[in-house]
Amino acid sequence: MSVHKNIKKVTTHVLNEMKLKGEKIAMLTAYDYSMAKIIDQSGIDVILVGDSASNVMAGYDSTLPITLNEMIYHASSVVRAVKRSLVVVDMPFGSYQGNSKEALSTAIRIMKETGAHAVKMEGGEEVLESVKRIISAGIPVMGHLGLTPQSIHKFGTYVVRARDEAEAEKLKKDAILLQNAGCFSIVLEKIPSKLATQVTNSLSIPVIGIGAGAGVDGQVLVIHDMLGITQEFSPRFLRRYHNLYQEIKGATEAYIKDIKNREFPNEKEQY
Repeated sequence: MSVHKNIKKVTTHVLNEMKLKGEKIAMLTAYDYSMAKIIDQSGIDVILVGDSASNVMAGYDSTLPITLNEMIYHASSVVRAVKRSLVVVDMPFGSYQGNSKEALSTAIRIMKETGAHAVKMEGGEEVLESVKRIISAGIPVMGHLGLTPQSIHKFGTYVVRARDEAEAEKLKKDAILLQNAGCFSIVLEKIPSKLATQVTNSLSIPVIGIGAGAGVDGQVLVIHDMLGITQEFSPRFLRRYHNLYQEIKGATEAYIKDIKNREFPNEKEQY
């Protein structure tokens, strides 16, 4: 019997079991109650309340502007909808870098005010002290290596990371450091698939990929990209499972037309 079908509530322990049994982990982002309810009922294993809300919900061109209060608003909306999935919340830029006391108070606020199950942080050795401090308080942490969008101004571009040997070696080392610090899982973003497979095989904790090939333990996509709501973003790793942009636009145009032509509401649609 697959782990996925057999459980009522996904926990960090369940994800570990899935890795051990070679069962792939499915993860998607969500930022609001209605969408979270649908994907939770679909059987998704992990819901990430991503700081990508900064892009897809608020219209910023990076993840940097979103605030802790805004992340808490999105996360609490998602948690109210979820019965089965593990809910992980991104700690926003500036809320944990360089200050482990602030990192801990950020993580505590997220857990207390949202009811989420874990937090996610970008970076390796640079954030290790913060990671350890948060885990020592009993809060599960998911790591994030490779392309770390909060560091966009350091990298200057969203291209594939860890192509050269030095960066690849650092990534491998960081992954082990995060595992040893107690992270329950790591996201690898936009790195060569061969490297992602090596890292996955070197770790006992589950590795979730986005643009990291098929050799990882699971996959994550931004729901607005996967459903085709966003149109301008088309990286190689994205598979669109729908074109909701066209469907919603078409439905809206039909609604406008019916109003203009006095076809809505009809006699059955009024009191």
